[in-house]
Amino acid sequence: MEEWLTLAGISVGTVVLLYLFIFKILGLRVINSNEVAVVEKWWSLKGSLKDSIIALNGEAGYAPGLLRGGIHFKSVLMYKIHKYPLITIPQGQIAYLFARDGAPLSPVQTLGRIVPEANNFQDVSGFLKNGGQRGPQRGILREGTYAINLAQFIVITPSAIKSISSNLKQERNELVSMQKTLAEREGFSPVVIMGRGGNESSDMMGIVTVHDGTPISQGEIIAPDVGEEHASFQDPEKFLELGGRRGKQIQILTDGTYYINRLFATVEFRPKTVVPIGFVGVVVSFFGSEGVDTSGENYKHGELVSVGSKGVLEKPLMPGKYAFNTDAGKVVLVPTTNIILKWNKTETGDHKYDENLTEVDIITKDAFEPSLPLSVVMHIDYKQAPWVIQRFGDIGMLVNQSLDPLVSAYFKDVAQTKTLIELIQERSAIRERAVLEMKEKFEKYNLQLEEVLIGTPKTTVADTQIENILMQLRERQIAEEKKVTYQKQQSAAESEKSLREAQAVAEQQSFLTKSKIQIEIEGNNGAALASRAEQESNQIIALAKANASKIKLEGEAEASKESNVGLAKAQAIEAQVKAYGGAEYRVIQEITDKLADAVKNATVDIVPKTVVQMGSGENGNGAGGTGTVMDTLLKFITLDKLGVTLQHMDEPSAVTSEEEPLVKSEQVEEKTV
Repeated sequence: MEEWLTLAGISVGTVVLLYLFIFKILGLRVINSNEVAVVEKWWSLKGSLKDSIIALNGEAGYAPGLLRGGIHFKSVLMYKIHKYPLITIPQGQIAYLFARDGAPLSPVQTLGRIVPEANNFQDVSGFLKNGGQRGPQRGILREGTYAINLAQFIVITPSAIKSISSNLKQERNELVSMQKTLAEREGFSPVVIMGRGGNESSDMMGIVTVHDGTPISQGEIIAPDVGEEHASFQDPEKFLELGGRRGKQIQILTDGTYYINRLFATVEFRPKTVVPIGFVGVVVSFFGSEGVDTSGENYKHGELVSVGSKGVLEKPLMPGKYAFNTDAGKVVLVPTTNIILKWNKTETGDHKYDENLTEVDIITKDAFEPSLPLSVVMHIDYKQAPWVIQRFGDIGMLVNQSLDPLVSAYFKDVAQTKTLIELIQERSAIRERAVLEMKEKFEKYNLQLEEVLIGTPKTTVADTQIENILMQLRERQIAEEKKVTYQKQQSAAESEKSLREAQAVAEQQSFLTKSKIQIEIEGNNGAALASRAEQESNQIIALAKANASKIKLEGEAEASKESNVGLAKAQAIEAQVKAYGGAEYRVIQEITDKLADAVKNATVDIVPKTVVQMGSGENGNGAGGTGTVMDTLLKFITLDKLGVTLQHMDEPSAVTSEEEPLVKSEQVEEKTV
């Protein structure tokens, strides 16, 4: 180096003098484009600062302006340069500022107000000259790069506290505590209300608490809504200008992203209020003015008010999802479907309204002491829901403090007028009467009674008397059921008998049909033979009369022995007629014999082949006897068809008036001869 300087004709001493002159006396400073520098003045003819840090008027101290990228001359004899990179805030982050100089905060302030002239804290002079205040600031730094004078503003990020000349231990501890508080409040990132908890459809909302500004009015628990011009608490100055108060806010944050200074306002995430189907939500408001009672003069249990007033709102919330501020009131869910309350310690509904109910202990007329399980079905009209909540507070208190004593007392009174058997057997009538009588009492509570159900009386394990009575009733009922069963079985047996007879008849129907047809055929044949026999009998009678007349005439003509022969024949015929009881019987006998012969010689079977014979002859075939039963039967059938009635054998034979003279004349003629 020295050789090079020597060759150039410049001595080392000269170089040293030039360096001292340029860099020390003239103060040559080179600032890169991504850097800034704070100028600190060692001394000044205008003196030093007394109660401030930034020298606005050329005093000794930190200059409000910054040195930006380029070459600057600041003599080390008067200035000290603090060079550092530009302040860069990544996307999705928030940085906070602490002002070391400025006007003090007022008693109602916790944060310094925002000064628009400060140009996002990059113009220190504009900040201080326009009322900028020392301490933590309401304004924040969002994504971007800023040229911040770290002598005036301390920048707090999630990972660093950026400042110069902050060597005081107390100040350092305060800044570290501030950084920790912001981290606990998630203050270095914006408020995002969307799909929290892994749920794509957000059911969350944000409850805001403001920590700066004028406190809320005496007697209030929540700050009123001041409109939407403050951009959902993202513009603190506008919020306070509109009259915003410190404390819990009635206004809430719904789905979205909000860049909120967490030193100014904190956000608590809560689920939205959901009124499911089958319910209405009765709103009990803790916030608002004194409302006008809309319940009427006759209602003495409380007031119902309109929206915006304190008290129970007259109009309930219908099923849906609501961003309701639960710090400003509460929503009491009232079921509008049927509510089943069970006085049974072993059963509890899903609504849990009857979890404290047990069986009703009763004393019957005959001194039994069972416990009676009950179920009551009731309904609350959605329009009457606010009245019920105003009167009882919630459904649980309604059940435990009003319905339980009411129902228990009613059935205790009923039990005292009934024996145990009557209580069991007349349960239906008791239930119907209970519905009618208790319905009016329920209406006084703005309730609608739908049904009353009565269970079976129960006893303790050690008490067996009631069980014995119930056993007797069961046995009696079983006997009655058996009686009915036996009657049914008897009826079924008779039906089965009829069925089997019908089946047997159906199976033999073809044979019966053939038999009937055969009987008709044989009857027709018999009738034909009878008709022919009758004709032959008429012919025989006519021939007999003709022969008799002929013999008579011949007898008169011939007095010889031929007359005696004719007379003998006539007498023989007359004797045969008398023997049969009349001429027609003689003819019938001949016809019957011929008909019997015809049946015997027939080849068609009209009767069973095997016939029991009675009264047969010695040879067993009827020869020399009276004939078979079938012969006799056929004779009787033929006589009946001819209309002939047989007389008893002992009775004298009837002789017609026409035949008697003939016999007498013949007897005379015989005597004469």
